Amino acid sequence: MGRFTGKVAIVTGASTGLGPVMARMLAEEGARVVMAARRIALVEEAAARIGEAAVAVQADVTQEADVAAMVDVAMDRWGQVDVMMNNAAVPGKDLYIWEQTLENWNATFAVDVTAAMLCSREVIRRSMLERRTGSIVNFSSTAGWNGLPRKSHYSAAKASVRVLTKVVAQEAGPHGIRCNCLVPGQIETDLLKNWFARTAQEEGISVEEKRAAVLSGVALTGVISTPEDVAKMALFLASDDARTITGQSINVDAGGVMIG
Repeated sequence: MGRFTGKVAIVTGASTGLGPVMARMLAEEGARVVMAARRIALVEEAAARIGEAAVAVQADVTQEADVAAMVDVAMDRWGQVDVMMNNAAVPGKDLYIWEQTLENWNATFAVDVTAAMLCSREVIRRSMLERRTGSIVNFSSTAGWNGLPRKSHYSAAKASVRVLTKVVAQEAGPHGIRCNCLVPGQIETDLLKNWFARTAQEEGISVEEKRAAVLSGVALTGVISTPEDVAKMALFLASDDARTITGQSINVDAGGVMIG
């Protein structure tokens, strides 16, 4: 028996990177999983690798109708939602503040913050309130602690996710619903590799030099989280093992940011 036997989870941003890993690990521990993202072909491939415990859904989680339809799938198939993993995110375009555009700013906030609100709202009022149980995990970034140059849009959005988490935890707590925020640092994904390559070229250094410079700032020097490292913490926060943990932002970043 796994920690999620008999439970239903929704994972957004489930096409690449962390999302498919969390979905697989949830299914391995007994969950039935709705996997959602805009790129349906990639989500279908990831769901097929998991098998009957997973279903793929095409959804733009910045759109209310898509979010409602995504939750419909979970409710129609399995009658409940126990876990909401608000993993969908975009980095936006790297711009100094004097270059910043409203389009870039709003598009980043729409995916990184508004989508988490919409998904949380929908699963709480459609399933969790009535059943007086549920766990929501939001995903921030260490950029949301101290900021990141050329990432005012992303840093501000990810900081907002932490405050959203606290408010949801306070409002939903009396109804038996928990909400926590996972705060990753660098994660070994294609997105990060592309960022290393792009910024290294801009700075006129090698990718290896850029990578070493970034990872020299963490306590576990040179260590970078894998998607599995982050997923393990996400599953812990979503599980009954964390039943008295709510409203918290937990770093998974090899000691890059230390709060407290």
